[in-house]
Amino acid sequence: MPGTDQSQRALNAAMREAVEFVHAEGWEAPPTLFGLVESRLLIDTLDPADLDDKPLTLVVQDTLPDNLPAGSDELVDYCARIAWPQQVSGAVLAQEIRFRDTADGPDTEPRPARLFSGVLRGGDIELTLLQLRPTEEELAERGPFAEDEIDLRGGPGVAPGVIAALRHGLELDPDDVA
Repeated sequence: MPGTDQSQRALNAAMREAVEFVHAEGWEAPPTLFGLVESRLLIDTLDPADLDDKPLTLVVQDTLPDNLPAGSDELVDYCARIAWPQQVSGAVLAQEIRFRDTADGPDTEPRPARLFSGVLRGGDIELTLLQLRPTEEELAERGPFAEDEIDLRGGPGVAPGVIAALRHGLELDPDDVA
């Protein structure tokens, strides 16, 4: 992928697709790991103009062990040990966590949320997004289709351990891992 701006846009689009995929699965789902592959490597019949809209394709990894709880050090460690082949341009991890917004005050209870963390190989392109699970009160206020709404938050420095683990896995050489 060419420049940093294009790479960031590509990761943003892939992350949005990951958010929609996981959201469609519903809440209380296990963690989901995606490899990101350049679409041109997968779809040789694709019109080159379409690559601008979807430069990366999500590849769901069905090999995550069932005993890795979301938000755990074990899940992060597992992701750090995955040696991705060179054809994989990046990785995204989606997991449900408990999140306390410090802006709401120190005594607020943590809420269920989804954490989406993604990185691209060979640089500092990364993105972390948070989707809070709506409360029953919020759903009642918003109306019958409130569950379909996706409200995302993001910012720098969110989940640095997850980002570092995903990046480390992309730097490993699959031929050197036993």
